[in-house]
Amino acid sequence: MTHPPRDAALPRALWALMMGNFVIGTGVMVVPGTLNDISQSLGVSIPQAGQLITAGAILMGLGAPAFATLVAGWDRRRLLTLSLLWYALLMGICALAPSYTALLPLRVLAVISPAIFTPQAAACVGLLVPASQRGRAITFVFLGWSVASVMGMPLAAWIGGTLGWRWAFGLVALMSLASAAWVWRDMPNGIRPAALSRQAWGQTLGSPALMLAVGVTLLSAFAQFTLFSYFAPYLVQTLGIGGGTLSLLFLWFGAFGLAGNVALSRWIDRIGASRGALLMMGGMALSLLLWPLGRAGLWQQALVLVPWAIGCFAANSAQQARLVHLSPALAPATVALNTSAMYAGQGMGAALGGVMIAQGQMLRLHEVGLVVMLAAMALSVWATRVQKRS
Repeated sequence: MTHPPRDAALPRALWALMMGNFVIGTGVMVVPGTLNDISQSLGVSIPQAGQLITAGAILMGLGAPAFATLVAGWDRRRLLTLSLLWYALLMGICALAPSYTALLPLRVLAVISPAIFTPQAAACVGLLVPASQRGRAITFVFLGWSVASVMGMPLAAWIGGTLGWRWAFGLVALMSLASAAWVWRDMPNGIRPAALSRQAWGQTLGSPALMLAVGVTLLSAFAQFTLFSYFAPYLVQTLGIGGGTLSLLFLWFGAFGLAGNVALSRWIDRIGASRGALLMMGGMALSLLLWPLGRAGLWQQALVLVPWAIGCFAANSAQQARLVHLSPALAPATVALNTSAMYAGQGMGAALGGVMIAQGQMLRLHEVGLVVMLAAMALSVWATRVQKRS
């Protein structure tokens, strides 16, 4: 068996898409990173502020497959550029919101962009690179989310802790403008994945292997965001740290997240996407199992975060590659569904975490996360067996 050259050059357009995902990811994670400041500034509780995550995730979850159908015939250069311009506009308006009741609907409108950009960028990959580079290219494009966790989320947490959350939102708006210009410059004209017919959706929804794989993404995101949504208030409560230390912990988390995604992008075409996803979820389960040890101190918490960080974004990259590999022709539908599942899982996790915090159960969030992550791993094994039989 031959393998594609690991140092084969990727098209310039993939760099623009990767940076677009960086901006999108930073905007999505700006709320968890500034949750404490939003709560204090707008005079709402932590669970209520967490509804910004839940509401946004619900819109992204429901919107991804719907928008995939609505924009099927659009030129992707124009579509992706417009989605980033919309992000810039709404994030800028969010930064000026006078109250929580004004911010909530504006935030929901803003996340229309992630519902479009991330799945449609992934769906373009198959038209930009040969099949032998597809797995590497998809994981490369999703490196943007890992870079967002390394740079975007810590920067947002630091800005939120020093200047206020409004400045963090404003920064995302400016970055969105720059990213839109980059996509417009480097994305070729005429990239139009095949329109999603009813038959394509029927084939996707009727495939047990595809739908089980999508279910893995849902459960994995659910498991993570039960706790991840509330990292900031959790770490402040358990370790008594300030905004500067919190941003350093986010930077630590993001650095290992980037390392995990880079490593996976180099090896995924060799080890297989299904195995890669299971390995990454196993690392996150280990962190959730050891989570109480982090309460002993800052360094203990930092070490417990490492396996989770390595698997956090790499697992979703592997899932995207897994679905594209299963059926390249259905990639626009499966990637949209997978993105929908990811966002829906985030919303479910944030909602459950908020309920638990309101009931005084913040220190037990990891227990729920662990149970759901183990369920995701079991479903992944089942999905692989179904895939081999089909």
